[in-house]
Amino acid sequence: MTTPSYSAPINTEPLAPRFANLLTSLLFRRRWLGLLLLLTLPLAWLVVFYLGSLTTLLAQSFFYIDDFTGQLVHQFSLQTYQSLLTPTYGDVVLRTVLMSTAVTIAAALIAFPVAYYIARFAKGRLKTVLYLAVLLPLWSSYLVRVFAWKLILANEGVINWILVHLGLGGVRDFILSLPVIGGPSLAFSYMGMFFVFLYVWLPYMILPIQAALERVPQSLIEASNDLGGSPGYTFRHILLPLAIPGIVAGSIFTFSLTLGDFIIPTIVGNSSFFIGPAVLILQGTTDNLPLAAALTVVPIAIMSVYLVIAGRLGAFEAL
Repeated sequence: MTTPSYSAPINTEPLAPRFANLLTSLLFRRRWLGLLLLLTLPLAWLVVFYLGSLTTLLAQSFFYIDDFTGQLVHQFSLQTYQSLLTPTYGDVVLRTVLMSTAVTIAAALIAFPVAYYIARFAKGRLKTVLYLAVLLPLWSSYLVRVFAWKLILANEGVINWILVHLGLGGVRDFILSLPVIGGPSLAFSYMGMFFVFLYVWLPYMILPIQAALERVPQSLIEASNDLGGSPGYTFRHILLPLAIPGIVAGSIFTFSLTLGDFIIPTIVGNSSFFIGPAVLILQGTTDNLPLAAALTVVPIAIMSVYLVIAGRLGAFEAL
């Protein structure tokens, strides 16, 4: 009598589904491997294109241009950074930082009441309309907005037409005659440049403040009122401190974007250089890449210090 033999069943499942099942099982057992696969592509992009370009930029800043031959010398030197200590480039950095600071402060003062109303009082459709009104300028071209403001601020523009018909032409002429902020017209003055910066970057200040204010529990405000706190006391000691991270978060955008912008100072304002246009000219016109790289390191260093301070103030939680 013969004993029947048994053979293992043949797996007829296609190869691709089997591989997919094995990979899924492996990723389920080793979560770190799945995270690594997800982050490999963005990390590679960050390292190669972003950090790689920054490293190249930093390396270029330590080279220098030979004064006699005009050739680029690939030797380590601090000669280029010493050029930044001259009054010419010191004025460029100081002018840019002061404009960035003024725009940031003004944006915070204007944005806070708007964000406060949207977050605490606006309801339903009105809140949606106001939110879209803040975002609507961002849907149009950046260059179109800047050129539109140049036309608005020109001597033949809408603002000057309104001032003249209101009998305020003398006030306009007095402001334009001031030594620092004045100029031949609003379109060719620091004041006009300030208005354009403020208009372009204002939404980036409103949205973080609104997000921070919406996180404040209404019960906290009511508790302060129940305990006898006046509206001013509640605002100064409860609402404003809790909104500080949102204000600092918005200032990161307004300050950094103003610090590195090269389009608005080129189109609007006088011929005084800011960091952005100076870098553009050094790199494109005079072909002084080391000095352009060294000047670019200045806003990077400023923003690095600013981000450390902002992080300690809790700004990243409001982003």
